[in-house]
Amino acid sequence: MDPDFTTMLRQVLKYAGDEELTADSRLRDFGLDSMEAIKLLFAIEDGYGVMLPDDKLIDTTFETAGGLWSEVSKLLAARNGVS
Repeated sequence: MDPDFTTMLRQVLKYAGDEELTADSRLRDFGLDSMEAIKLLFAIEDGYGVMLPDDKLIDTTFETAGGLWSEVSKLLAARNGVS
């Protein structure tokens, strides 16, 4: 996960405080609800210039920080022509 992504997460995770966010951090445990997930989705799309496809807009994608970052990084790699 890159620092910009972690910053985006912190902006919507109301219970994160100063706790370290790792790939295994469960986003709902830190306060991610449906409204905050939408805000996070918009921040990711605006910040990285990628769009999560509809089939990835599911609970499992937003379950952990690492799971979400995995989907974002795949989109970034595809956009940049990296396989």
